[in-house]
Amino acid sequence: MSDSETFDQDFQPEQPDRQRLVVLISGSGSNLQALIDAEAHDELGGEIAAVISNRGDAYGLVRAREAGIPAVVLPHHEYDSREAFDAALVKVIDRHAPDLIVLAGFMRILTPAFVQRYHGRMLNIHPSLLPAYRGLNTHARALADGVSEHGASVHFVTDELDGGPVAVQAAVTVAPDDDEAALAERVLTREHVIYPMTVRWFMQGRLKLTADGPRLDSHPLPAGGLRLSPEDVTEEDL
Repeated sequence: MSDSETFDQDFQPEQPDRQRLVVLISGSGSNLQALIDAEAHDELGGEIAAVISNRGDAYGLVRAREAGIPAVVLPHHEYDSREAFDAALVKVIDRHAPDLIVLAGFMRILTPAFVQRYHGRMLNIHPSLLPAYRGLNTHARALADGVSEHGASVHFVTDELDGGPVAVQAAVTVAPDDDEAALAERVLTREHVIYPMTVRWFMQGRLKLTADGPRLDSHPLPAGGLRLSPEDVTEEDL
């Protein structure tokens, strides 16, 4: 057998690279942990290439390092403008060549140029049933209004704060005796279900943002995205 024949026999076609995501955090990183756990069980559809925080004391950095994921600190206070910080952030993100950017408690308002660079490739999770209660203090505001349902939303990021197209929502029932802490904890358990699920759909190519809005399996999603009712998420899912 010639050398060329040996080479041909041993040749294996190159396998496609796994989809990669970069996670941006500012705090404890409980949603990051949900993504790490999903990857560990081969339920994320890809790999977390890096975790980046604008705060050096974010506990999410510990979670990343314990999982063997590169963890980067990029302190925003070291930059003299929001544009300068975002430009530095772009360089760090692009070094890891992600297919998707995931915001998991990243407490920074991003510049339009940054958002446009990753248009259609950046997801955020927000603790309300958008478009209700954009911004901060969502649980307190929901309780003050006496709503019967509250929840969380996964949406594509645009330059409108918490205003991007919604992909998935999960609702919880607001109990008469709920306080802010109890409601926040119940919403958080739903976040830990829908965020890895939505990321997986994106990584598998099932979820896409088109000019006409988000589509799942080529079907247009309703304006509020897919909504899971309180009954759709059981204790087994949490």
